[in-house]
This record gives sequence, structure tokens and C-alpha cells, in this order.
Amino acid sequence: MSTMHDTGKLDDLIITTIDSIKGYEHSAEHADARRYAGFFRAMAGERRGVVELLQEQSRALGGTPADYGSTAATIHRRWEDLRHALGGGDAALVKEVERGEDYLKEEYERALNDGITSPETLAVIRRAYESVVRGHDRASHLKHELEAAD
Repeated sequence: MSTMHDTGKLDDLIITTIDSIKGYEHSAEHADARRYAGFFRAMAGERRGVVELLQEQSRALGGTPADYGSTAATIHRRWEDLRHALGGGDAALVKEVERGEDYLKEEYERALNDGITSPETLAVIRRAYESVVRGHDRASHLKHELEAAD
């Protein structure tokens, strides 16, 4: 494994995380309640910080980090499902957000177990993963809160 492997993994995570940002921005635009729109905007902002962290590490390794999302990624398709969920209001949005969070968390877990060679890169991915887990847990809590209110 090489530095190229590490930068490739970082790029994969960057692209997937940018897809997550797009999904949160889309959700913020379509949320009925201000509370959820604020949550979605805050999550998009936190994810931008994760992308910057990953991009900095890619540059430190001599890479040219991605600065775009993917139109074909599974997470993007999940976020696109939001369009169909809009008829269900905020509860449907939050449910789709949690599904996207599940996917994102799994992507980071795969990356952490995929033979990263640089200890610095592994540390950066772990830091990013901690943020992803916090976001995942917040989205899950929000979904369960909405379900309890029904």
C-alpha cells in the first residue's frame, strides 16, 4: 500500500461527505419546521469542516483532493429519495437523513479498516469519523424523537 492508496481513500471519503453536505442543504431547503432546517444547516456546516480536514491531509500527502460530490454514489441516491419523501413532511426527511447517515458511517468504517499506511492519515480519518458518528447519533435521536411524538 502506498501514499496513493491513502490519497485515494481520502478522496473517496471527501466525495461521499460532499454528497452528505448536499443532502443536508437540500433537506434544510425543504424542512417545514425551523428547528429541523437549523439542524440540517448545522450538519452541513459540520460536514464542510470534515471535508476541509480530509482535503488538508490529502494535500499534505502530495495529493490533489476532490472538491466535488458524486452523482452516482449510493449516498447521493439516498438523498435524492428525499424528493419522494417530501410528501411525508419533516418526519420523512429526518428518516431519509438517518439512512444517509448510516451509509456515511459505514463508508468511514470501511476506510478505517482498509490498510491506510500513514499514521497521520489514519488519525485524520478517525477524527473525521468521530464527527460522522456524532452526526449519525444526532440524526438517529431526532428520528426517534419524531417517532415518539407520533
